[in-house]
Amino acid sequence: MVKYLDKYRYYLIFLGHGMLLAITMSMIDFNTVFPAMIDQLSDSKIIFGALYSIMLGVPLIFNLLFSHMMRKDRFKVKYLIFGINLRALSFLGMAIFVYYYSVSQPIIMVSSLFFWTFLFSISGGFAGIAYLDIIGKVFSKEERGKLYTYKQFISSSSALVGGFIIKKIFDVQSLTFPNNYSLILLVAFVGLFIAGFLFLFVKEPPSLTQGEGQSLTDFFREIPSILKKDGSFSRFIVVENLSSLSLMILPFYMVFAKESFALDNSYIGKYLLFQISGTILSNFFWGFINRRMGNKMVVQICIFLGAFIPILALLLGHVDAEAYSIIFFLIGFLISGRKIGFEPYLLEISPEESRTTYIGINGTLSLFVIITPLLGGICIEVFHYHITFIIVAIIMLLTSFFFRDKRSINNCSS
Repeated sequence: MVKYLDKYRYYLIFLGHGMLLAITMSMIDFNTVFPAMIDQLSDSKIIFGALYSIMLGVPLIFNLLFSHMMRKDRFKVKYLIFGINLRALSFLGMAIFVYYYSVSQPIIMVSSLFFWTFLFSISGGFAGIAYLDIIGKVFSKEERGKLYTYKQFISSSSALVGGFIIKKIFDVQSLTFPNNYSLILLVAFVGLFIAGFLFLFVKEPPSLTQGEGQSLTDFFREIPSILKKDGSFSRFIVVENLSSLSLMILPFYMVFAKESFALDNSYIGKYLLFQISGTILSNFFWGFINRRMGNKMVVQICIFLGAFIPILALLLGHVDAEAYSIIFFLIGFLISGRKIGFEPYLLEISPEESRTTYIGINGTLSLFVIITPLLGGICIEVFHYHITFIIVAIIMLLTSFFFRDKRSINNCSS
């Protein structure tokens, strides 16, 4: 672990990065702003789902390759900075293409989104492995729980700033499509670039390297033995895959609202603010649950929320747009809980010398995350929203009962 005084410097770096990243990512929030932008370009739910499959799935597909590459290197911060900068460039590319092609050549614009989304996703996966490994090195087990709780509170509070910026941009009547989205993406590029700059001040301790001289083929062959030997890790992968089904329909809540209530753009900013408010207020709740009952209970409640939200969305879809704001408030709860519950648990069960390997295996074997957005788009296109939302709710309820099983709890508890 780092020296005592260094600990506070690392808190400032990681919390400062979280603050800037939150402001940036609220500019292109993937549950409100991004779905609304895609809906302006195409009404195909399959294209919509495919873009989200790329966004969520690409970093997972390449995680094993990235982890194999990084685990031989004792220092990871250079990978983190490179990944963040590459992700910032994807926002710049989107901004340029939205500005020049959204109106005149929408087919080119939609096609380019697949490339920019791929670049955004693969760079995020690349940076994410390095980010988690560095956290695992510089913070103890006890400090990680505090860090994630503090970071989530600061990030969600900072995202409120981004939410007000978004609302202001959409409230300006003279700033119409595509200029409004181009400006938003440009702000996201600048913010993410600055956020990555903070990691230049990290004095990273060396990692315990593993797999020196090991080929990629031998690395892949090692995976079954790891899963067989570590039952807690194997069960965590199953639970995360099943619970990820609740993420499948997150971006579709905004599209469902637009179709149900014929919303104008002013509601994009309003719903985003409700979502951010949910993440802020939920930090007190999740922090209390984490301290008193552990990560297992945080995960359990997240699974239950994943079952409750789609049913409530169907009910409120028959009320009005104002009442529907509750959905985004609860989405904020869900997003915050997953960040506080899942990643710290993975770090907790990962051996220090194999941390990047565990992160890579978990990412690559999270197969449902890869296919569920596309599957969600196909289901909504074929069966419409009601049946799709009900199916997701049922699966999440079954997952909740599975996780409450005594054997599951014993294996998954910290």
